[in-house]
Amino acid sequence: MSEDYLMNTIPRAEPSAIPEALPAILLRIVQELHDVAYLIERIEPQLLDLSGLNVLDHPDSMKVMQGIDLAVQKTRGIADFIDTITSGMPDGWMVDVATALSLVKLAEMQKALAGGISGGYSQPLAKAAGDFDFF
Repeated sequence: MSEDYLMNTIPRAEPSAIPEALPAILLRIVQELHDVAYLIERIEPQLLDLSGLNVLDHPDSMKVMQGIDLAVQKTRGIADFIDTITSGMPDGWMVDVATALSLVKLAEMQKALAGGISGGYSQPLAKAAGDFDFF
């Protein structure tokens, strides 16, 4: 299927042309970054389950595992950085996020960044093995 077809059939958050407080938007980005870190972090034990503990004996496999750990640390570090600078930002700083939201391809992320979802992870642990989402 073409991307245009998928883009037109997936319900999207309606971008707001009304300016929003920048600190509130940045805090939503922080939440999304923490979600990304959590999802990346869940990969590591899955790889160990699939490959067994002997995967750690191979230098290339160790580099992959270290890369996963680094990705989690960097994602959380960026989230903490944004969170910290946001705390000193005046609430009066307003921005229009409509164009930026229109560039986000994942509907759930677009909704979260638009303020339509509060908290929670994008891929809950309660999903049964074999469940998947079409995208």
